[in-house]
Amino acid sequence: MIESTSIYRLRPGWRLQWEEAQGRHVLLYPEGMVQLNDSAGAILTQLDGQRDVAGVVANLQARFADAPAAEIERDVHEFLLDAARQGWIRHD
Repeated sequence: MIESTSIYRLRPGWRLQWEEAQGRHVLLYPEGMVQLNDSAGAILTQLDGQRDVAGVVANLQARFADAPAAEIERDVHEFLLDAARQGWIRHD
């Protein structure tokens, strides 16, 4: 379960970067790379190790004001749960 007060960051040794040639964010790790869709890239750019999940949701709701707020919140929670299960992020 993802708590709104939890703070997440990328796993140590992993790095998020914009890949111009691919036109998308990628997640780099020692053994390779994960190509991210737009939603995943938008969420991961918010994980700075300081902002809690509620802050991530609020920032994305402001950025994508035309999307339903509840849908953004659900998408963030689902993505963070999946990313944590895959070991991409860690909880502080």
